[in-house]
Amino acid sequence: MRILLVEDNVRLAEALCEALTDQLYVVDVVKDGELAWQQVRAIAYDLILLDVMLPNLDGISLCHQIRNHGYQQPILLLTACDSSTDKVNGLDAGADDYVVKPFDLQELLARIRALLRRGIPTTPILVWEKLQLNPSTYEVNYDEQPLQLTPKEFSLLEMLLRNGRRVLSKSVIIEHLWKSENPPEEDTVKAHIKSLRQKLRSVAAPENLVETVHSLGYRLKHIP
Repeated sequence: MRILLVEDNVRLAEALCEALTDQLYVVDVVKDGELAWQQVRAIAYDLILLDVMLPNLDGISLCHQIRNHGYQQPILLLTACDSSTDKVNGLDAGADDYVVKPFDLQELLARIRALLRRGIPTTPILVWEKLQLNPSTYEVNYDEQPLQLTPKEFSLLEMLLRNGRRVLSKSVIIEHLWKSENPPEEDTVKAHIKSLRQKLRSVAAPENLVETVHSLGYRLKHIP
């Protein structure tokens, strides 16, 4: 899942980015409304975490702009204003929810999960052959044997499971799993694929379960 965090308070933005990354989200951070609008047009985000008081273009106006152009991803407002008028203005602008600063981090994370669930079909466990991945509990097992994956390996395997036989290029994987302002080299994807394959083999999964399609990318393979 990819989140756009729009927050001009540097310390708060860094803390939120770290907390969200720990929850396996890919987070892009911008500090003003105009830059946020550019990001929304360029990248398909799963959720926008949007401060109300922003330079260049405030959060309420940006929210209006996003909805007026047909973008439907959930928007969660961060506001320092606790009056009912400010909350109503935010919701009328198209926001799905809001939290008031200072907020409890665990409550914010719960609200994010709730908003993201609205757009996800109710099939929580992803299955391929004997491989199972639960996005809600971050548990993975092959033939009932648990796998211990790093956050990036987990996200990579989830992406492969969600796409099945569709070939995913290294550039597409990087676009979806890394921050846009600091993408890695394509060899980084190759290294993560190698590590993921090793861990799958350690629980007796077929060596070619994650298949390389020459010059194109990677996909999961059906094993006879």
